[in-house]
Amino acid sequence: MNLLKSALIFVGILIVLGISINAYVQDGELNSSESGSILADTIRNRSVATNYRIKALPVPVNLDFAGEPVPLEDPDVYERMDRELLVNTYWQSNALLLIKRANKFFPIIEPVLEEEGIPEDFKYLAVIESGLTQAVSPAKAVGFWQILEGTGKEYGLEINSNVDERYNIEKSTRVAADYLKKAKARFGSWTLAAASYNAGQYGVDKQLDRQKVDDYYELLLGEETGRYVFRILALKEIMNNPEKYGFDYEEEDLYAPIQLNKVKVDTAVENFPNFAREFGINYKTLKIHNPWLRDDHLNNSSRRTYYIEIPEKGQYPKLD
Repeated sequence: MNLLKSALIFVGILIVLGISINAYVQDGELNSSESGSILADTIRNRSVATNYRIKALPVPVNLDFAGEPVPLEDPDVYERMDRELLVNTYWQSNALLLIKRANKFFPIIEPVLEEEGIPEDFKYLAVIESGLTQAVSPAKAVGFWQILEGTGKEYGLEINSNVDERYNIEKSTRVAADYLKKAKARFGSWTLAAASYNAGQYGVDKQLDRQKVDDYYELLLGEETGRYVFRILALKEIMNNPEKYGFDYEEEDLYAPIQLNKVKVDTAVENFPNFAREFGINYKTLKIHNPWLRDDHLNNSSRRTYYIEIPEKGQYPKLD
């Protein structure tokens, strides 16, 4: 009896469902041709391709690095330049960040390059080396200019547990400038000097001699050094002509330079968090502007003179 009752209930449910489905069909709710058309229209309307275009970019006719022309009539050179323009233009978030950071840090780098007699185009070498951040590479190259410890010490930078001047933007820029001047004297070309910053002067010299050429663009090089100068050229072109490459921003969107005062220190500092508070800032802010200070204290047993940069009042919120 119970089994019969259950079966009748099940049949009743099926009849109700059948009537409901039939009503929907009659009302056109499940008309297959109409629903298929609606679905297709929805997909079409949501397609990225209807609203977004990835365009080929014209390679500028006249390009140069530090006044040295790029031989774009060479098909290989043209294609390598095209590659870097495409890669760096369509990595939009990275390019926009570089443009924003450049507004903050180029005013520090540019005067040093000018004082040292280095073409301004070399500021873009720092861009591709570190993204204008205090980066540390897997090889332990450090800072905006990615200087190895041995190279830093060779060029007179202080590097120890308390102080690492590779993180000092001005001092590391002078070291890079010194290296580049020596490379230019060796190769007679700023382009080859730039390539040697990546591959080393010996490495570039070896390939020039081996391949019997005297021009960067005629060298067959490994992937990294082979792309190196083209990456510099691409970012120079994009950052000098952002609107041309689709970057839309206002002046206030850029990172503003921070006005700083230099404080002379020629003794030990026992506690930098306390030192920072004496100037109305916290330890984090002190370290942001003095990343070359590598510990929360300074031994300074040799009584060297250092200049610590302190933001002017009003640049950061007041401490509680």
